[in-house]
Amino acid sequence: MSQETLSTIQNAFNERRSIYALGNELPVDPQAVVNMAERVLLHTPSAFNSQSSRLVVLFGDAHHKLWDITEAKLKEAVGNGDFSSTKQKINSFRQAAGTVLFFEDEKVIKALQGKFALYADKFPVWAQQTSAMHQYAMWVELRALNIGANLQHYNPLIDGDVAKAFDIADSWELVAQMPFGNIKAPAGEKTYQPLNERMKVIGLTDQ
Repeated sequence: MSQETLSTIQNAFNERRSIYALGNELPVDPQAVVNMAERVLLHTPSAFNSQSSRLVVLFGDAHHKLWDITEAKLKEAVGNGDFSSTKQKINSFRQAAGTVLFFEDEKVIKALQGKFALYADKFPVWAQQTSAMHQYAMWVELRALNIGANLQHYNPLIDGDVAKAFDIADSWELVAQMPFGNIKAPAGEKTYQPLNERMKVIGLTDQ
C-alpha cells in the first residue's frame, strides 16, 4: 500500500462525521457508490464468516419513496401532535442523493444457531456487530470520495412498508438507514473525552 493511499484512508477515518446538510449532486458517478457497496460486502469481516449482512442502495425515486414511507409512518405515529420538526428532518434526508439500507439475514443467523448450538444466543449479537462494521466501512468509504452521510434507525416502524416497496426477502431484518450526498455544510465542532480515561497501554515498555 502506497503512503498516499494510506494517507487517504487515514484522512477519511479522521474526517468521517454525521453530515446532515446533504445535497443530491454527488462528486462522483453514482456507480462508484454501488462499486463501493460491493467492496464493503466482499471485504468486511463477519463472525464465523457468516456474510449475513445485506445492502440495498437507493437512488432517485426509490430514495424519495423510502423517506415518503418514513414520513407517513411517523406522521401516523404522532397523530395530531406537532410534526413540523420531524418533517424538516425527513426533508433533509429526502434532499440527499441516495440512501443505503443495511439488513441482516435472519435465515443465515438461524442456520448458524442450529449448527453451533453452544453459541446460539451469541449469533444475533454478532450479527449486529457485523452490521455495525459494514455501516462504518461504508461511512468511511463514502467520506474518502468526499460524500457526506449520517446514520438513522427508523426500524422497526418502517420495516413492513419498506419490504413491500422494495421487494425485500422476508428473512432480511432492517438495521439502519444511511442517507448520503454532497456536503452542503460541514458538521459542527466535535469534542473528545480524554484518551487516558478511555484507553490503556500495557506492556509497551517491556519490549
